Amino acid sequence: MSLDTAEKQKLIETHQVHSTDTGSVEVQVAMLSKRISKLSDHLQGNIHDFASRQGLLKMIGKRKRLLSYIKDKNVNKYQDLVKKIGIRG
Repeated sequence: MSLDTAEKQKLIETHQVHSTDTGSVEVQVAMLSKRISKLSDHLQGNIHDFASRQGLLKMIGKRKRLLSYIKDKNVNKYQDLVKKIGIRG
């Protein structure tokens, strides 16, 4: 459940901090969120795919750590990112 190049480029363009940014925390969280949603859809139909479920849990944990990092650094940036991506309520 990886992202193709066009999807990655679109996510980078919408979440980048500056023109050459490809790996900031905001971009990483956006990519992880997209991969998590794709993998969740996959697991709806394939309930016995336990390896993918384990990968999903690892991605959720990584996203959680990145979001807590942003929240510690700048609460306003965290709130904007959460609202922009559409997670956490």
